[in-house]
Amino acid sequence: MRSDGRQPDEKRPVSIETDFVRTAWGSCLIATGNTRVICTASVEETVPPFLKGKGQGWVTAEYAMLPASTGERKKRDGIHKDGRSVEIQRLIGRSLRQAVNLKALGERTITLDCDVLEADGGTRTASITGAMVALTCAVDRLIREGRLAFSPIVHQVAAVSAGVVGDTPCLDLNYREDSGAQVDMNLVMNERGEFIELQGTGEGRAFTPDELSRLMAYGKKGIGELMRAQREALGERAERICPKPVILAATGNANKLRELRELLKEDYTVLPMTAAGFHEEIEETETTFAGNAALKARTVCGATGLPAVADDSGLTVEALDGAPGVYSARYAGEHGNDEANNDLLLSRMAGKENRRAAYECALAVQFPGEEPLIALGRCEGRLLTERRGRGGFGYDPLFLYEPLGKTFAEITDEEKNAVSHRARACEKLLDLLSERRKAPGNA
Repeated sequence: MRSDGRQPDEKRPVSIETDFVRTAWGSCLIATGNTRVICTASVEETVPPFLKGKGQGWVTAEYAMLPASTGERKKRDGIHKDGRSVEIQRLIGRSLRQAVNLKALGERTITLDCDVLEADGGTRTASITGAMVALTCAVDRLIREGRLAFSPIVHQVAAVSAGVVGDTPCLDLNYREDSGAQVDMNLVMNERGEFIELQGTGEGRAFTPDELSRLMAYGKKGIGELMRAQREALGERAERICPKPVILAATGNANKLRELRELLKEDYTVLPMTAAGFHEEIEETETTFAGNAALKARTVCGATGLPAVADDSGLTVEALDGAPGVYSARYAGEHGNDEANNDLLLSRMAGKENRRAAYECALAVQFPGEEPLIALGRCEGRLLTERRGRGGFGYDPLFLYEPLGKTFAEITDEEKNAVSHRARACEKLLDLLSERRKAPGNA
């Protein structure tokens, strides 16, 4: 038993009160034992000079101990902070930057201020844990005010101290334990159990591999408990942490966007590329569906830093040697003019007995720094001599899916999503994405 009655692997009681500072974008008061820290998040619609024009944001931190926080009055930091405060605020900043996709944050800065009201050991780790809560509150407000389309928080982060007191590895040291500890350690981790920072110092003596292993196990246990406390304090706002992965749809076609959302909804949040500020027209210069899909996904991913999914699809007709093919959307000249495209197709098919046709689709997903994942799908059918049905888009009123005896313009969205070329390509793509997630370090 320790001086305060805890077991070696037991952390101190923790409480987190959100919205403690009403004027801040996000805030909390965190207490771990007798250590208490106010954490606030402030948002500025600008970035430091070294990030100007790079399309990404910044997360930084400041740390200070109030004069009466240690019993004996501590002088306030002046223009030049003491070395300990500088070291700690750099630790807080780099730890919380690991929580955020800075590209998705946009060109804005979130500053996390951590002010220690009362210090009884573990102020830096309490600051990191509390700053994560304040950051999440600020992101929630940015989304509610329409300044962000989705949460850029890709990891949950928390921190805890540990050390060897006497000869016993212990979790979450108070000041009395910390001041006489043989070994001092700080652990910062994400929700996957991965280390963001691991600081271990033999203050009184060196420590053994067995002691290191026990300290790491205690730290992982304590951080898991702190993460549960973070989520409980945040309530519904905890949904902003590690939400369903976002993939940008590299298309301006509302119908394709709707279908991609429906097909990927179980695993991903599909947003239009405009949600990340991409409004450019992408010229389709490749000669295959796969080539154009990869081109579009690569362009949007490169510009935004976010994963992008692109579709290139169209109709291929046997009697027309595969036409209209990659030119399906602009077959009659004007891109997206379905009526003109259908009229031209009917005129060119006049008198032809072979009416075999197929819808073909290539789906490409581009992750930053990786080779694209490409999946192909095909749905065979027959062309009618006149339009039937009022649903769908493109050549759907002419495309008869024979197993149902209906055109794609006559079947429901549910029926179409079960058999379409895009659905079949999506099924293969989900298998590829599943395999990718199994690789170490991928989400």
